[in-house]
Amino acid sequence: MGVDLGLLLGKMHMNNTALGASEHAAVVNMNLFVALLCACIVLGHLLEESRWMNESITALILGLCTGAVILIGTKGKNSHLFVFSEDLFFIYLLPPIIFNAGFQVKKKQFFRNFMTIVLFGAVGTGISFTIISYGAIHIFNRMNVGDLDLGDFLALGAIFSATDSVCTLQVLNQDETPLLYSLVFGEGVVNDATSIVIFNAVQNFDLSRLASSDAFHLIGNFFYLFVTSTALGAGAGLLSAYIIKRLYFGRHSTDREVAIMILMAYSSYMLAELFYLSGILTVFFCGIVMSHYTWHNVTEKSRITTKHAFATLSFISELFIFLYVGMDALDLEKWSFVQDSPGKSIRVSAILLGLVLVGRGCFVFPLSFFSNLTKRNENEKITFRQQVLIWWAGLMRGAVSMALAYNQFTKRGHTHLRGNAIMITSTISVVLFSTMVFGLITKPLVRLLLPPRSINQLAPSEPTSPGSLMAHLLGNAGDPEAAPGQNGSVLRPSSLRVLLLTPSHTVHYYWRKFDDAFMRPVFGGRGFVPYIPGTPTEQSNHNLISEEANN
Repeated sequence: MGVDLGLLLGKMHMNNTALGASEHAAVVNMNLFVALLCACIVLGHLLEESRWMNESITALILGLCTGAVILIGTKGKNSHLFVFSEDLFFIYLLPPIIFNAGFQVKKKQFFRNFMTIVLFGAVGTGISFTIISYGAIHIFNRMNVGDLDLGDFLALGAIFSATDSVCTLQVLNQDETPLLYSLVFGEGVVNDATSIVIFNAVQNFDLSRLASSDAFHLIGNFFYLFVTSTALGAGAGLLSAYIIKRLYFGRHSTDREVAIMILMAYSSYMLAELFYLSGILTVFFCGIVMSHYTWHNVTEKSRITTKHAFATLSFISELFIFLYVGMDALDLEKWSFVQDSPGKSIRVSAILLGLVLVGRGCFVFPLSFFSNLTKRNENEKITFRQQVLIWWAGLMRGAVSMALAYNQFTKRGHTHLRGNAIMITSTISVVLFSTMVFGLITKPLVRLLLPPRSINQLAPSEPTSPGSLMAHLLGNAGDPEAAPGQNGSVLRPSSLRVLLLTPSHTVHYYWRKFDDAFMRPVFGGRGFVPYIPGTPTEQSNHNLISEEANN
């Protein structure tokens, strides 16, 4: 009953009369899956006010129930509608999620905490990878879980170092907890990129002849990927802004504006994959740059359309991922290899979950301490309660871990080795437990550690999306480093001492100066919207800009 979705998509060009039995079954499965997605949306709406449930957990539970029904209907032969495909996940589902997050993220909070985000996402992931790999090597060798080598244990470290930013985005609220959201999500983006870099390095390195130089090679490779991927994403965003500003498609068709934004965003991800870069970082920074420049160059109709189109694609992709993970959890082919020793599989899952807890705790609290040492303003320091929430919210594992585990321990979604089957079932168990249990507890935990009163105090003064998209890349509204009475203006650093004591204010000042003088006149943006006389939308925008200039 399960079919390869990639195979189905490849046969969609066939005419209806040529559909055979297998293709007809694939179409039926697709209809059922779409119906399940609709059910997830309806249930998520009904549970909107729930303190405990969110749509990702709803999709998981619905996936489990559907898998159980399919399992009964096929008399134990199958539990899901589609065979898991890494290409489906990495090429079709992940890009819209990451791009929309970059497009909608509050840029002021993200860039203000950029160094802390990189510290958690890169250094923290390295620490977590080391602890999980070390624990797996020493514990699983004694348990005799199967024929696993050093590469498999190191791959486990990379697999379980990858946090699930998709689930975290649905648990936390960007407006209620902006600092936590920016830190957890920003760390998640860098974390996923770092985990994939480490995973690929483990697969490519000759582990039988490791040398100390390999560690430096890995670090250098990460920085190379980070810089080049970021540059590629920013370049794609700037190119789209320049094309739309110069040609101004909106005077003839808003559809062309929307199409060029969607296609160039997706092409940035595919180019990164083509050149073996980090598609996650590329499409994320492409979203940030597009929201700062390109979004302001299109018509008002296109702005509304793109905002909701990107959010809708991301929303459907998230539901698709969690729905499938829920169904795949009941795949009997994998569980049949561990049915003779279920206790061992449970112990392996518990050990991996314990290593995840310890590995994350070993970097969140120490790195938060070091991060606080660099911040002189008390409002910017990470409190202990916030550190606990950052530690907790990053414990969830999801589709990235699943995809990497399938890559390492299966061949086209199937495995016939006992050790590999134990690792797959343990990964599924950890993903389900962490998402459902930790995800269910996260919302009440946020309310417990950050009551509504303190949440309101932490909320930024900047408006929510799409108004937040109007803010500058390093907006200064409400900046605690700004001088009293100068909250809305950018002051020039008066001395080297001020430059060192208020670094974000200094960076903001020089960025604003460079942006106004060189970037926005060329690439557009707020205040540089193309004006075509006689068009009602552009006339209203032009009048609005003129009024702001006069004020």
